Amino acid sequence: MLKRFFANDYYSLIIASILFLSAFLGYALTPRQVMATSRPQIDLEKSIPASFGDWKFDGSVAPITTSADVQSKLDELYSQIVSRTYINSKGQQIMLSIAYGRDQGGDGTQVHRPEYCYPAQGFELKNSKDGQLKYKENDIPVRRLLAIHGNRIEPITYWITVGDTALRSGFERKMAQINYGLKGTIPDGLLFRVSSISADSNQAYQLQEKFTNELLNSVDMPTRIRLAGHLQGE
Repeated sequence: MLKRFFANDYYSLIIASILFLSAFLGYALTPRQVMATSRPQIDLEKSIPASFGDWKFDGSVAPITTSADVQSKLDELYSQIVSRTYINSKGQQIMLSIAYGRDQGGDGTQVHRPEYCYPAQGFELKNSKDGQLKYKENDIPVRRLLAIHGNRIEPITYWITVGDTALRSGFERKMAQINYGLKGTIPDGLLFRVSSISADSNQAYQLQEKFTNELLNSVDMPTRIRLAGHLQGE
């Protein structure tokens, strides 16, 4: 009976040790360093120029309005949002949307992909595919898809940043979040999206790539890193 008592006491000690170790690791591995407060703040409205290259801000185009519930969610997720339409000398238009969030460390606070936002506005999404957007010697990982609403066909190119890493989303984003979390850091990040109204998606994607290249060329290096992650040659 005495042997059984010590055995029970031994197992209780093991269980208590495991619980203590789990609590300690949970505390130790909880990210506490907020990246957004440890580096210079970004002001998207000031950092993104109203004109660059052959493009200028087209104030005659009103942005698509969002429902009250969607707007409320956007206000919770994002610290800053820039949504503009640009036009070039040929009359071609590109819609730019950049949504910045201070906390990209978890699923509940991460930026929302177009796969969620567009259907909420009544769009049907088709032809989603992964690709690269060429910028100098860099291949920025992007996702391209079509948003369709009645006669409106809108090819979309987008990527997401977590910290200073550009990625598409899904598994790539989760691994980046884990990597920063193991370092004790809560990363910030953003969604960079360009789109246009066109029935010719290949032509639209080429124009979007040209627009993005000219935009990235027009901003300073710190802003470029925030928009597209660390790039070769800089």
